Amino acid sequence: MISVFFSYSHEDEQLRNQLEQQLAILKRQNVIATWHDRRITAGEVIDHAISSNLEMANIILLLVSPAFLASDYCYDREMQRAMERHEAGEAIAIPVILRPCDWHGTPFGKLLATPTDGKPVTQWADRDQAFLEVTKAIRAAAAKLGPQQRELPAHTFSPMQSRSQSLAAPASRSSNLRLAQTFTERDKDHFKVETFDFIARYFEGSLEELQARNPGIEGTFRRVDANRFNAVIYRGGKALTRCTVFMGGGFMNGIAYTANETSESNSFNENLSVEADDQMLHLKSMGMSFRGGAGEKLSQEGAAELYWGMLIQPLQSR
Repeated sequence: MISVFFSYSHEDEQLRNQLEQQLAILKRQNVIATWHDRRITAGEVIDHAISSNLEMANIILLLVSPAFLASDYCYDREMQRAMERHEAGEAIAIPVILRPCDWHGTPFGKLLATPTDGKPVTQWADRDQAFLEVTKAIRAAAAKLGPQQRELPAHTFSPMQSRSQSLAAPASRSSNLRLAQTFTERDKDHFKVETFDFIARYFEGSLEELQARNPGIEGTFRRVDANRFNAVIYRGGKALTRCTVFMGGGFMNGIAYTANETSESNSFNENLSVEADDQMLHLKSMGMSFRGGAGEKLSQEGAAELYWGMLIQPLQSR
């Protein structure tokens, strides 16, 4: 069975949990067994347990984020050793890009990252799809390692391995260890402000690119204040579509979209509210627009793309 080691920052534990859920089918099919530092039991020497499992892993997942790059333990110890084993042909290191960060200049920047094109998981409209792409990459890597790696059951070692390695092997246990997360009102408010700022940057960048790619098209972006921005798209000087995106106001207290420039907050064409399940915060639209699926869990990028689609739709239907 293929041994998979998670190298990650604890700041990304929720994302690691979601990835491990997607990998459940590979574990049920006895393709892989996974290990991370939450499997360390009382009485074990932490550094020794991590080092031993890193040395025994066939596949090492580098869960890349700003926190991962900032962690001396993740970057200087786990990642460096993972790359040494990868280059020696002893294991396969796979960069999994969780959150946007400057990872291309790192030692693992030369490796093919996952999800597709190294697009960060948090920037996918559907995170399940992102983690499915990661799962497919891991399945392919496991197949590449060949059947000889599967002849040994999980945590079984050859006589050539040292006694210390055998003693360090974790006991078999369930991978169903996920606990429900709770989110405070402060968490939700912070996520809403962070999402609004993300949508504003998304619109500004998209308008610039739209203008660069299409002669005769001009896009303008204006940040009115911390809670509101306007966007307009012109063709030949004529305004074809306008919008205002604002935070708060009215009775919904979410992030609203209205198809005109306005300073009012009492009406809108769509509204996004901040919701939480037992693992993560997400956005949910009211489904007022033809593009908005009510009840769908949206990431920040999914929310931004929903509103951008509403702005650009009049140009695409002409």
